[in-house]
Amino acid sequence: MSVPALELREVRKQFGSVEIIRGVNLAVNKGERLAIIGPNGAGKSTLFNLISGRFGVSSGEISLNGQAIQRLAPYEINRLGLSRSFQITNIFHRLSVFENLRCAVLWSLGYRYSFWHKLSALKDARAHAEHVMESIGLTWRRDTPAGLLTYAEQRALEIGITVAGGAEVILLDEPTAGMSRSESDAAVTLISKVTKDKTLLMVEHDMSVVFGLADRIAVVVYGEVIACDTPAVIRENAKVQEAYLGSHAPDQEVL
Repeated sequence: MSVPALELREVRKQFGSVEIIRGVNLAVNKGERLAIIGPNGAGKSTLFNLISGRFGVSSGEISLNGQAIQRLAPYEINRLGLSRSFQITNIFHRLSVFENLRCAVLWSLGYRYSFWHKLSALKDARAHAEHVMESIGLTWRRDTPAGLLTYAEQRALEIGITVAGGAEVILLDEPTAGMSRSESDAAVTLISKVTKDKTLLMVEHDMSVVFGLADRIAVVVYGEVIACDTPAVIRENAKVQEAYLGSHAPDQEVL
């Protein structure tokens, strides 16, 4: 049996006396697309912060391709092949689209902290950045400062930055938040394209996005995974319906 790309075993997180994550067990297989859903305050973003090293776990283990990462710094986890985006767009607003992407590819191409390399002379970095830029549909915005992009374009750029370094495990935190329906549909197409053959873990509230992308869905309520299965099974799960809708009948548009 192959080792999961990402695995959480009895992961817990306390802030003071308050336990936010309560014994989460979750495995994401290589090449799988798994969505985490749940009510506001369920602990979804906290899980992302634990996985990416932004927060330390109170107990439990997180492994990436079989290697424990729960005590590593975020940059160390990134260098092992995991990259993430954030709920709030995280880009260099004064740099151009191309410059943002070029920054993202440097480390993966072997360029470390160096004062003797002229960026404009790095042909491989330029070619890789331009390839990613084309894949996210922003070639026509190449020299535009990122801060002047539309919101949807900034989100696309952040997704491009997330995948540009070549990470095999991608975490996307609410990638379509704040988008219109047409923008969300375009984002789904983009995410499907740029994460092809990669492992994807995402937090998302838009159920049309979730059902359009996910192979499996994990439902988190009060810091616990109450269900994890295929979209069709999750849609019919009574515990999930109750967590979202109380005693109301299930609404296909919501779940």
